[in-house]
Amino acid sequence: MNLSPRKAKTVSVIAFILSLFFFAFTLVLGLFSQTLAMYLLSWQILSGLLVWGVLIVQFYQRTLAEQEKLDVSQLSKAADQGTIFSGGADRMAMMAVAQKRLAFLEKWVVPVSAILIATYQIVMGLLLFKGKVLDMSPAWSGPKHLLLSAVLMAAISFIAFLFSRYATGMSAETEWKPLRAGGSYLLATALLGFSLAISLALAQFKHSQGLVVLNYVIPLLLIVLGVEVVLNAVLDIYRPRVAGQYSRAAFDSRILGLFNEPGGILHTVSHTIDYQFGFQVSQTWFYKLLEKAVFPLILFALLILYLMSSFVVIGPGQAGVVERYGIAVRDLSPGLYAKWPWPIDIVFVHPVDRVQKITIGYAGKQTDEKAFLWGVKHYEEEYNLLVAVQTDSSDDGDGAVPVSIVQASVPVLYRISDVRKYIYNHKDSRELLEAICYRELTRYAVSAKIETDDTESNSQQSLLGAGRMAAANELQRRIQDAVDKADLGVEIILLGLQGVHPPPEVTKEYQEVIAAVQEKQAIVLTALAQKNKILTELGGSIAKVDALYDLALAFERSKEQGDTQKTEQLRSELQTAFGSVQGNVFRILRQAESYAFEQVNLAQGEGLRFDGQLEAYHAWPEFYKKLQRLMTLEETLEDVRKYVVVAENEDALVYIVDLQEKLTQSLYDMDLGLEEN
Repeated sequence: MNLSPRKAKTVSVIAFILSLFFFAFTLVLGLFSQTLAMYLLSWQILSGLLVWGVLIVQFYQRTLAEQEKLDVSQLSKAADQGTIFSGGADRMAMMAVAQKRLAFLEKWVVPVSAILIATYQIVMGLLLFKGKVLDMSPAWSGPKHLLLSAVLMAAISFIAFLFSRYATGMSAETEWKPLRAGGSYLLATALLGFSLAISLALAQFKHSQGLVVLNYVIPLLLIVLGVEVVLNAVLDIYRPRVAGQYSRAAFDSRILGLFNEPGGILHTVSHTIDYQFGFQVSQTWFYKLLEKAVFPLILFALLILYLMSSFVVIGPGQAGVVERYGIAVRDLSPGLYAKWPWPIDIVFVHPVDRVQKITIGYAGKQTDEKAFLWGVKHYEEEYNLLVAVQTDSSDDGDGAVPVSIVQASVPVLYRISDVRKYIYNHKDSRELLEAICYRELTRYAVSAKIETDDTESNSQQSLLGAGRMAAANELQRRIQDAVDKADLGVEIILLGLQGVHPPPEVTKEYQEVIAAVQEKQAIVLTALAQKNKILTELGGSIAKVDALYDLALAFERSKEQGDTQKTEQLRSELQTAFGSVQGNVFRILRQAESYAFEQVNLAQGEGLRFDGQLEAYHAWPEFYKKLQRLMTLEETLEDVRKYVVVAENEDALVYIVDLQEKLTQSLYDMDLGLEEN
């Protein structure tokens, strides 16, 4: 029986209009509700719309070809009756224009259209996957109207499913086989739409994992279908064609056919088994029973799996909260419990006894360096913290900022103390806890100190030195206060500043500064030691010297103020204090007193001697002068050999005196004792 292609053309037109409506509706609704998965689904529907457009043209041309065949058959009958239209078979063949167009269309236009559809699918899939098309759309971070969108998508999916089954049923006839391609795309729209509706409903209850998965599945499906169409088109070139046998179009997806015609898989499997075993295994009663019962068994297994969601096991150290239609109804301790199946009751389970850990200050894995040195990078990414630096503003240059940069790795150990607060007070409690830790760390860092000079009278110690433990305790207290204020239901167990160091790029400069500070400290400590040594040697102890200094300072102030009575009192006390002090002060005072006594007596003696010299001069001036001259010569020429030559005034003799000192004594000058002999 020959079936008319008019009905298939009508179905194609209706499916085209429905696909166009689905495309426009999902596109507008996706933009309105800011749902990325729905926006992506609209471009998937557009690929099915293109397939239905090709099918409309194909069945329209088949309708023309069928009408042409009827006309030609009528002309053939008229030719047999000898009418004026008789012209032979060649004349009839020349009039088969629509059939030639149909053959050209199915041989060339349909494959080329398949290549164009594949090009659209691959290009659009890549653009959607890479996000270039998404740049023109609004932000997709917060979908709106989730339940309304879920209901509308369920309605669209139901209509698409019914029409896909109708088109697929018509494709069982050979004349209507091309409808299978459009039916497969409508079924894909229905399945993706149902998945999207379920994901939107779950997103209403804070479970958006389904939407995230669909954001990747839909573009990937477009790419896969496009690649499949290209492969089908290439393979069709080498596939032999049998006259009268249906030639499957390249855009008739075999992948979608697995879902559109699942019975075809069973037939393929049965034929494979028959070929492998050599007899008709598919004709046995067991195989036929299995073939009939496979889908009920699958449905039964799915039902059992679904009913298993009515039971929940809370493990040791865990706590759960049962949520019914988005409202918490009861808390669960460790044990086995029964509940209404999903999605009526949903259980959220969290560990409450186990200590959990988050790390702040860095991201990524630890490097291979075993030693945590300042000059090496510890993790893949380390964050910088601004730390205030104590500087003298008068010495700063123009535009100088009194801050420094350090890096820190801070592990934070916490435990969930109230599971309801942890689940319901905030959307993502762990992310909020991490944000609080970063905020408090940043706040503490800007008020902390990294100078290593701890000799100053400052209770705040350096983060790079002994102040790390105190900083960890203070930071833990601040984070716990912020967590309690946010009502997060978390207890901070431990916070550790296990690594505070400058960035590796400026480590050398930091070490130079620290070396200079340490040299300064060494000089200061050496000076203090020398001071203590001197004071101890002077007064026997530093306390006695300080008391003596204070007493002397009070004595000087009383003298400046003109208080005579107080000055005399302090003078007496000062003399008594000096007398009782042991050490070099006592020795120096005694030496000073001795020196003063010596100088006074020397001055008095010099005065008496001068008075005697003055009386001698007045008694005999000439004799005094000669005596003083001789005394001077005697004192100044004490170590010089002197010769005294006595001569009269009238003596005319010439005395020759050899004043040259002999280095060796002459034999004639030696006293050998020979004169006596």
